[in-house]
Amino acid sequence: MPSVFENATNAIPITFVTKTTWDAIRNELPAPARQFAEANGFAAKPGKCLTLPAPDGAIVQVLFGIEDESHKARDVFRPGALPGLLPPGVYRFANAPHDIRLAALGCYRFGRYRKNEAPDVRLVPPDGIDAADIARMADAAALARDLINTPSNDMGPAELAEAARDLAARFGASFNCITGEALEQGFPLIHAVGMASTRPPRLIDLTWGDPAHPKVTLVGKGVCFDTGGLDLKPSSGMLLMKKDMGGAANVLALAQMVMDARLKVRLRVLIPAVENAVAGNAFRPLDIFKSRKGVTVEIGNTDAEGRLVLADALALADEETPDLLVDLGTLTGAARVALGPDLPPFYTNDETLACDVAAHARSENDPLWRLPLWSAYDAWLDSKTADITNAPSGGFAGSITCALFLQRFVEQATSWLHVDIYGWTPSAKPGRPEGGECQAARAIYKLLSQRYA
Repeated sequence: MPSVFENATNAIPITFVTKTTWDAIRNELPAPARQFAEANGFAAKPGKCLTLPAPDGAIVQVLFGIEDESHKARDVFRPGALPGLLPPGVYRFANAPHDIRLAALGCYRFGRYRKNEAPDVRLVPPDGIDAADIARMADAAALARDLINTPSNDMGPAELAEAARDLAARFGASFNCITGEALEQGFPLIHAVGMASTRPPRLIDLTWGDPAHPKVTLVGKGVCFDTGGLDLKPSSGMLLMKKDMGGAANVLALAQMVMDARLKVRLRVLIPAVENAVAGNAFRPLDIFKSRKGVTVEIGNTDAEGRLVLADALALADEETPDLLVDLGTLTGAARVALGPDLPPFYTNDETLACDVAAHARSENDPLWRLPLWSAYDAWLDSKTADITNAPSGGFAGSITCALFLQRFVEQATSWLHVDIYGWTPSAKPGRPEGGECQAARAIYKLLSQRYA
């Protein structure tokens, strides 16, 4: 459903039905409506929608099939299909066996390059539902999706910085962008990854809130396109690399929710924005760079660039000793092999934080799954010529070793959370159109809301 809600007494009721409940609901329908449903063969199949007409032809009720609660393949996002199925109008839920908040994600359409208007389907918020919070999350998800879906020719480092600047201006946040010599001297890894592109790299820095409040810092990977560098990706691997700034997009979505809700935090957002390109001055395999933290890094693979730019940004964030430091990035294919596109892994050594993240991921239906910072694998990061390598040899535990690499750059933060997101829905599903996706942001927003409301 949309992020714009209505207050109306004549809203059309939507009744959710399952194969188990259908007989009872059908028997309660007026005879003409029951006959109409039977004539159309409605059998409460999940995803099936039937509008029941009044004698004058107006819609009097909507039937929508969903899975039984015990169904092994129950899709809690199923109501998100409704905006694309219903005629324009104002509706209300007559019953709500699913998390109806998720329906708000279904009205999104990406329309920057061709007309693709969102359906004019409006909802009367049910009693006990915080409509403002639903709208906040839906609007933030749309921001993340828009940024990721925009192709790289229109979403380079400068354009990503402009999106962050616009967000800062909207909420009265301060904005700074580090480029050129200052970036090269202060953030060598960010500069190294982005220096081959004609579009200069930069570090985006946004701050908001009362400095006396607890410090929460969000870091998002902003690789606006990733060729793989000199360790060039094949064309199939490069096809979706406009989404490699998905971490930055989701961090901005999370920041928007935090600022809109006016949570009592001192928020900082850091986004290393680069393009990993191929040119004569591109960084090379076995090059060694001294990071902002002073740790020397050997380049085992130029296609493991996301952890490099995050490392310098995390080092800066860590210098401020935040109460909570969170980073999001589209980092490893290993995470997708292990958990697929819908279930990002997260890492932390804070047991309380881990339990809270898992609980909010479940309650918000924003799935996350904890993987370990397995210390036995830390030695795999050793280099013969530098302090650390960015890409251990061998193909084992790629997401874990990436997390262990980033952990080397976090020492002072009270708590640290790392999430290896995919940021993309490969094929359309209810509430989740094919394309850029908002992942982890809703769960983390609810975590922050609980702690800092």
